[in-house]
Amino acid sequence: MAGTALAAGILTVAASLSLGLAAVGGAAVTAQRTAGAADAAALAAADAASGAIVTGEEPCALAARVAAAAGGRLSACTLDDFAATVEVRSAYAGLVAASRARARQPGG
Repeated sequence: MAGTALAAGILTVAASLSLGLAAVGGAAVTAQRTAGAADAAALAAADAASGAIVTGEEPCALAARVAAAAGGRLSACTLDDFAATVEVRSAYAGLVAASRARARQPGG
């Protein structure tokens, strides 16, 4: 009987650790995804502002669309000449991951 209680205790601890590690891993993946979305959104806005790509959208509107396609939400976008600075947010398990990125044309 003592062996059964010990085994049940070990399984409970192992299951709890597994769930905790899965939550931490999911949060880390979300943070990396958010950083990638911010990088892509900043590059898109900078390219649109400089005319490197032809689009009928404003640079920040294009950045919002790119961020949404990557699973994030654009929360801030500023343009300074041809440099774009964006902030993208994503949620995971009630927590919010935020990432900022800045992009400009080379030599600018």
